[in-house]
Amino acid sequence: MLSILGDKFTQCDGVTRRSFLTAGATGFLGLSLADLLQAEAISGVGSSNKAIINVHLDGGPPHMDMVDLKPDAPSEIRGEFSPISSRIPGFQVGELMPRIASIANRFAFIRSLIQSAGRHDGFQCQSGFNVKDLQAIGGRPAMGCVLNKLLGSPDDTAPAFVDMMQGRPLVRNSSRPGFLGPSFKPFRPDMSALFQRELETGMKGELARLGQDHTVSMRLNPALEAGRLSNRTQLLSQLDSLRGEIDATGMMSAMDRFTQQAVGILTSGRFADAMDMSKEPESGRKHYYLDPASVPGRHVTSDLPNAVTKFLLARRLVEAGVRCVSVSISDFDTHSANFPRMKQMLPIVDFGLHALITDLEQRGMLDDVSVVVWGEFGRTPRIDAKTGGRHHWPRVGMAMLAGGGMQVDQVIGSTDRTASSAINRPITYKDVFATLYHNLGIDASRTTLIDTTGRPQYLLDEGSLIRELV
Repeated sequence: MLSILGDKFTQCDGVTRRSFLTAGATGFLGLSLADLLQAEAISGVGSSNKAIINVHLDGGPPHMDMVDLKPDAPSEIRGEFSPISSRIPGFQVGELMPRIASIANRFAFIRSLIQSAGRHDGFQCQSGFNVKDLQAIGGRPAMGCVLNKLLGSPDDTAPAFVDMMQGRPLVRNSSRPGFLGPSFKPFRPDMSALFQRELETGMKGELARLGQDHTVSMRLNPALEAGRLSNRTQLLSQLDSLRGEIDATGMMSAMDRFTQQAVGILTSGRFADAMDMSKEPESGRKHYYLDPASVPGRHVTSDLPNAVTKFLLARRLVEAGVRCVSVSISDFDTHSANFPRMKQMLPIVDFGLHALITDLEQRGMLDDVSVVVWGEFGRTPRIDAKTGGRHHWPRVGMAMLAGGGMQVDQVIGSTDRTASSAINRPITYKDVFATLYHNLGIDASRTTLIDTTGRPQYLLDEGSLIRELV
């Protein structure tokens, strides 16, 4: 069992807490930290610090209540929220997003996102693909896992890909390595003690089946010298070399890489420090502090206002050398009470994104860090008269992009008068990923990975750069 514990500190709400974060893994052959990592580090594109922060609005955000309002539509379509002006002339956002409106010129807003797989699964937002694609040979890999493969090195002191999607390492693994195998899995920390959220019934069942004891320490035992640890790692690698040659599953190779990564993390301490929120200066914590009193109510499966701190943690991880960070804000699955629930969820997103973008900009990081914000689909234009909810709507959705050297300060695409269909400049999930890869210096249409059958697979089989952004 390992936990990342920081010194006690008093937050802006006056509550004294211990910054507590545990890193998740399942034990394997006694090498729990090595198995925990399940990812390679990434040395970067050349000497750059380019990275991706992928924000998943878990459940499917209602595009017509956020960035595609239809004030002239009938009341059963337009809903309760009024549009407000933004920094982009002629473009309006929902009234619950005033901070984003104030920095709208730092974003590109896509209102015509199409080709959703229609699944309650974050995989398409992590890869661009339907989960069924190449399923017979393990499936497609998530983008972060691809970066592990293309650019990773086990000598780095931070994992390349950190997946904080659900905050539990064994639940809803949407960031799978697919046919790349276990060597390229993401690092999935257990943040359940820091960001408390009631899991949906299905997620609770997954966790119960997979077990609870999956935490390990990210700190080097003071009684163990770094030199001794390195020597033992070298010996273990030599002893395992023969077994590795005949290992058809890839687990032995994965163990070798994870063990090397574990040594780097334990002896450096840089990654553990990044995850220790007590090491963030008070000014930084205040920048990401959202007063709970300003957020009304809470749905049982929704994040609390302190979920804004996930954005701070993402920034700290990027600073520590992580190249891809996935974050989720829950719960946007508003089959009932859409408007009361958005009054709680959208202020968290609005405050958190404003804090993140302005922080990255002040630190001179925004041109290197690409931020994408989206969900697995949109929601129905027509409000359910019985439940007051909006249901799943795969036909069209939204995305917001910032940073990464992109040409922002614009709105791309449009929908019909009820926000039901894209009528101008449709953009696919794969188009977005082609652009994100481009921001990292990778041409997804020409770069291939070898699958388990020995065949080359392009990073993207479809999709084009979003020409307005590059």
